[in-house]
Amino acid sequence: MGLFNFFNRKNGSADYQNGADSAQKLSETPQGVFVDKNNSESAEKNGSSSEHGINLLFQFLEKNYEKKGYDDALMNPDNTHLEQNIAALKNELERTIRKVKTFYEDFIREINFHISSRSRSGMIDTVEELNAKKETAESHIRQVLEIEQEAKEDRGVAQGIVLSYTRGFRNGLAAISHHSIMNRNF
Repeated sequence: MGLFNFFNRKNGSADYQNGADSAQKLSETPQGVFVDKNNSESAEKNGSSSEHGINLLFQFLEKNYEKKGYDDALMNPDNTHLEQNIAALKNELERTIRKVKTFYEDFIREINFHISSRSRSGMIDTVEELNAKKETAESHIRQVLEIEQEAKEDRGVAQGIVLSYTRGFRNGLAAISHHSIMNRNF
């Protein structure tokens, strides 16, 4: 359209006015049309290793299972139900440990590739940073292996899940007894 305005202009200011109009239109366009701030924040979050690394395991271990045990006792106050749910929690812990171990094994494999590739290119600083990341990942995987061993032996931080659930289940049983027996008048 600017080409045809060149032929139709009566004075030299037509191009300047069209340029000013288009600049005004550009400045009127809100930033939200082109930039989505929410997506950039979620992209940063999705890229983090906290969803797959040792933090995933600690999030699982730090949950309070007492309420779940209490609610389960109110639904089915049988000891076999307690034992089945404890076994299910242990299986869920084992799956979480496997996820974390797989994540770190893959991560270390990828770091090893980058270390060998960057060292061939002579990128000494990058190789040192990668070695530091590798040491951190190896430290995390040692902690995961330690937690796994403790879970197999029913001790350590993994035992907190069982204790919390059992306490809640027993509190639920006590609530049933209190409600059905203790409140009766003789």
